[in-house]
Amino acid sequence: MIYSKITGTGSYLPEQILTNADLEEMVDTSDDWIRSRTGIEKRHVARNDETTCDLAEKASRAAMEAAKKNKDDIDLIIVATTTPDLIFPSTACLLQQRLGIRGCPAFDIQAVCTGFVYALHVADLFIKTGNSKCALIVGSETMTRIVDWKDRNTCVLFGDGAGAVILEESKRPGILSTHIHADGAYQELLSVPAGISSDYNLVKSDKAFIKMQGNEVFKVAVNTLGSIVDETLRSNSMSSNEIDWLVPHQANTRIISAMAKKLDMPMDRVVVTVDKHGNTSAASIPLALDVAIQDGRIKENDTLLLPAFGGGFTWGSVLLKY
Repeated sequence: MIYSKITGTGSYLPEQILTNADLEEMVDTSDDWIRSRTGIEKRHVARNDETTCDLAEKASRAAMEAAKKNKDDIDLIIVATTTPDLIFPSTACLLQQRLGIRGCPAFDIQAVCTGFVYALHVADLFIKTGNSKCALIVGSETMTRIVDWKDRNTCVLFGDGAGAVILEESKRPGILSTHIHADGAYQELLSVPAGISSDYNLVKSDKAFIKMQGNEVFKVAVNTLGSIVDETLRSNSMSSNEIDWLVPHQANTRIISAMAKKLDMPMDRVVVTVDKHGNTSAASIPLALDVAIQDGRIKENDTLLLPAFGGGFTWGSVLLKY
């Protein structure tokens, strides 16, 4: 049987850091207010001349080095992003050129915070059907470009960053299952209500910012993530105590704690980076994964659950053996 397995990870965070104290000088908020509601202490912000592709390139090169792969080994590139450099070409094609890779499929996936899970789902199918042997999967975001810095309810939440993995064909179990869903009925609860075809003038006026009904989003997120945990365990005939690590989308600590409670999992078995990174959307899971692998918490043959929830609404999970 053909499996797909992660063989290398990498990440990159912009050097500029925005703390809660900095935000106190910009908007009517406080460190206590932000921490109590989100758990966030600081976030990274890309320079004005630093793009989503720039972040993706650095994370990708780190993942390729970790997996001992060169440009000729990569036969598929998928970039999950909500904040592409351009309308087109895709950020994946821009990244392909940066890395000197030619000829293989390269495309973006837009599922907001669930984007990396969607990308792993697609890449896993490519490998299991024999259409790829070595894929580069990236989550990269410059979310601060679509933040309204006058809106204290949203500007405190988001940060920039990128994470990448190399996913290879393997005879050993790697990805055990993937599960992806969406329901557009909730679209108005979390969105950037502007687009090229629907409201081009709003885009040009530089008012295309994140809008969120926080309390309603929280309720749906907790319920939906609970259901995806149940679906994943049921599909694999597993119990929650067989999961070694929960590596969730890093939205806020309250949602992460609710997932851990659902799994009856102590927080010391949950990878939490939202306090230092903020919500980096599609980049959050691969960033958290790389952090926990680099610091030695996640070890070979550990079983990981990667759940995510994002605007759309989209949600999904990946269960894998590292």
